[in-house]
Amino acid sequence: MTHRATDNTKAINAFIAAKAEIDAMLERLAALSADHFETSPDEINWGHVGTLHHYRDRLREITDSAFKEGEHAE
Repeated sequence: MTHRATDNTKAINAFIAAKAEIDAMLERLAALSADHFETSPDEINWGHVGTLHHYRDRLREITDSAFKEGEHAE
């Protein structure tokens, strides 16, 4: 095996590990969202709204980068 092939194997392994972490985070977020972020309609206040806006804004940064939208548009 050449040095280049070894480097590629390490990169592939690192990529797969990072993807697995992302997949796990997305699953957890989807489950939390399905549970309405552990709130009931009677509990919701502007603090909850602010928290969701914060989450949304961070996710938008990621999706804009991944899909080349928003400030990342070409």
